[in-house]
Amino acid sequence: MHSILATFLTGFAISAALIMAIGAQNLFVLRQGLKREHVGPIVLFCGCADALLIAAGVGGVGALLGAVPKLTMALTIGGAAFLACYGIKAFQRMMAPEALSVTAPGRITLGSALGATAAFTFLNPHVYLDTVLLMGAAGSAQQPELRPVFVVGAATASISWFAALGYGARILTPIFSRPVAWKVLDAIVGVVMLVLAASLVGRIVP
Repeated sequence: MHSILATFLTGFAISAALIMAIGAQNLFVLRQGLKREHVGPIVLFCGCADALLIAAGVGGVGALLGAVPKLTMALTIGGAAFLACYGIKAFQRMMAPEALSVTAPGRITLGSALGATAAFTFLNPHVYLDTVLLMGAAGSAQQPELRPVFVVGAATASISWFAALGYGARILTPIFSRPVAWKVLDAIVGVVMLVLAASLVGRIVP
């Protein structure tokens, strides 16, 4: 029992440490949480996607991904292009005369929200580095019979974080009742997205 608990906590702690860094996916979940648009499906998608990627890494896919540089290159190019486009759109929203409101009706459909969530998840090479390679290596170091426990612990940390981020964003509602707050958030989103895109391009340009 002690080994099971220790393995669960190990997976939980490593996953939590990796996932809490400010990134494209986290900012998107935060923004949707502030708008209160499709938060439940987005949180569920992010948690399930992380669980799937972590399980794949522990199962050996991480080693395969590391051995196929062309696939990594394709993911990097696609991720950089997507992040750059989203960053530019964030700056366009910031410059627009109209402002968002936490009480305004939803502006995107569920399909569009999940599509964007999938793009932030699967077109970001950092996701594969964290969940498939790093988590995969840590999980593979566990005893074979305890590896599923490690995956459950890691997945629990992931879905707990996204739920806290998506639903906890409502605490900030008084702040984001002011139009300037949305413009500041979009400015931060735009800068982060473009910096991440540039960092990805820097990996492939000698």
